[in-house]
Amino acid sequence: MSKLIETDTRTFVKFWMVPLVIMLVITILYQALAGLIIIGISIFLAIALKPLVRRVNIFFTKHFGTEKRHQTASAVLAYIIVVVIIGGIIAVIGPVVVSETSKFIQQAPEMVEKNFGGWDGINNFGKNFGINDLHAEIVNALDNLSKNILGSIGTNFVASVSSIADVGMKIVLVLVLTLLFLLEGPSLVERFWQSLSSGEQNKKPITVAQRILSKMANVISTYVSRQLLVAFLDGCASALIVFIISLFTDVSSSLAIPMGMITMIFYMIPMFGQFIGGSLVTLILASTAPLASVIFAAVYILYAQIENNIISPKIQGNALKLPAVAILCAVIIGMYMFGLLGAIIAIPIAGCIRVLVDEYPNIKTANRR
Repeated sequence: MSKLIETDTRTFVKFWMVPLVIMLVITILYQALAGLIIIGISIFLAIALKPLVRRVNIFFTKHFGTEKRHQTASAVLAYIIVVVIIGGIIAVIGPVVVSETSKFIQQAPEMVEKNFGGWDGINNFGKNFGINDLHAEIVNALDNLSKNILGSIGTNFVASVSSIADVGMKIVLVLVLTLLFLLEGPSLVERFWQSLSSGEQNKKPITVAQRILSKMANVISTYVSRQLLVAFLDGCASALIVFIISLFTDVSSSLAIPMGMITMIFYMIPMFGQFIGGSLVTLILASTAPLASVIFAAVYILYAQIENNIISPKIQGNALKLPAVAILCAVIIGMYMFGLLGAIIAIPIAGCIRVLVDEYPNIKTANRR
């Protein structure tokens, strides 16, 4: 038996307006996703730089007087230090990688002759797998690859230039926003809390929210600073290994610092970065001296075990209080959502979620009148 339900116009409008407004908000957020990611990265970097800003501020206060007077100078100097270091690392690593790649291409025929006995040796090797003329197959494959690359250069040139310009613009925006958040962030946060607490009878929710956000910021800054320290030690170890290997192999000692920088940078990628950095250095060394690459891989694996089981736990401690399975899940989710960037920021975000879980009872208590 059907029933007729009567409703007034206001209720009918509210019923349809709510889903429409939700859809509109979702659409706007989706359209602004790239901008929101840039802002989020800038805030993350500004929070991560807080320990360095604090140390620079302590130095200024100790030698030049009042603390508040030097807050702006401390933020700017810390920012400049980080930008210069990152720029220097890129300037050192880039030419080395290009040079070693070029050297590998030039030495490829000689390596083929030395390791396989020339093209005849390669053909004999291919016959073991049912390929009568492996040399011809390789030449044809390279010829087709070169034709495809040349054919696609004209088509993709404009798109490539556009992509490079877009990435460059985003990097500039992140750099500018990070500096602005470092300079104006503390005062903006302070004014925000003051505006919330003014005229509010029950200030307990605001106090709890302040404590939670402070703990989250501490989780991010602590994780990043300690991860950087372990990465620096990893880079020093790699550089030392390469330098020692260069004393009795054909590897140039000038590669020690660039190789150390490579492992240091990739170590910042959680879980997999150490393996990627070590593998990349091994491949670069293989282009110069295969024996050196084998020795480096063996020694680096041994050091990695010491670092992962002794050095890193001592430095990182249990700051995030997260089990290994939670860290791995966070890295996988972050990687599939935002790629490499997501993998890097996944662990501190998981730590922030853990703070929310720990503070949930206090949140419920604070909301009671």
